[in-house]
Amino acid sequence: MTQPLTVAVQMDPLDSINIAGDSSFALMLSAQARGHRLFHYAAEDLNYADGRVWARAHPVTVQRVDGDHFTFGEAVNLDLGDEADVVLMRQDPPFDLGYITATHLLERIADRTLVVNDPASVRNAPEKVWVLDFARFMPPTLVTRSLDEARAFLAKHGAIVVKPLHGNGGKAIFKVDSDGANLSALIEVFNMTWREPHMIQAFLPGVAQGDKRIVLVDGEVAGAINRLPGEGEIRSNLAVGGSAVKTELTAREEEICAALKPELKRRGLIFVGIDVIGGEWLTEINVTSPTGIVAIDRFNGTDTAGMIWDAIERRVGAMKKG
Repeated sequence: MTQPLTVAVQMDPLDSINIAGDSSFALMLSAQARGHRLFHYAAEDLNYADGRVWARAHPVTVQRVDGDHFTFGEAVNLDLGDEADVVLMRQDPPFDLGYITATHLLERIADRTLVVNDPASVRNAPEKVWVLDFARFMPPTLVTRSLDEARAFLAKHGAIVVKPLHGNGGKAIFKVDSDGANLSALIEVFNMTWREPHMIQAFLPGVAQGDKRIVLVDGEVAGAINRLPGEGEIRSNLAVGGSAVKTELTAREEEICAALKPELKRRGLIFVGIDVIGGEWLTEINVTSPTGIVAIDRFNGTDTAGMIWDAIERRVGAMKKG
């Protein structure tokens, strides 16, 4: 049994979460069961002065009772470098300047306090950008703001999918059929909405058979679920009406996970979720606030939150010895 840790959880408001499926809440329950002390704060509560990073944080206890799932104590100024052992960076994207600034502030304490996932690595590995390092496992992909490039890609590959480069949760994902209807209007809207380029990929008919979420803990496969799109949908994210079913990994998916493992460990990316379509096409590497562990454990009888805390406790022990 490890010594009790002080754990600061940087996340969205607790009253807004769905405790039945929320991975952050599952991690908090697991930490509390191990005797760790929990604090909650939002990214906007971070402060810096004189080399210190602190947050106005509430001590919190949690329980699996819908509508009465957390109790706050009186807020304190928690020094994240000196008074916390672990910071869980679990607020949802968008991966905007507020998110990036939080990683810069937390990076200043990462030599003393374990930040999960490592803030510099999170900043340098946005979901749909870092995955390009593993392009050999990806479907044909174009990153652009150019309508002409999008048209040429469509002509080469037939039906395509257009999505924001820093989107999340299955939002704003559009299929454009081979006739290109509405492609120009769609690129126009995307260019007006986002300053960065957009991601365009060849449409994979295999998405009808599901989009697999595989969770890796410190580089090791913890489990997976297959997310099936709802009626009339190409998106299989649970947040937009997809449904989860039990699944196993294909040989190709095992190959993908093996290729990722050393880089995840090197970068301090302890809790990662990857998305694979049709058993073979890697589309995202989720490092900011990965989800899916509650559904995985429900189907497989596993304890993924416990695996994550085992990895965290090992890392904290190594830091304190070092």
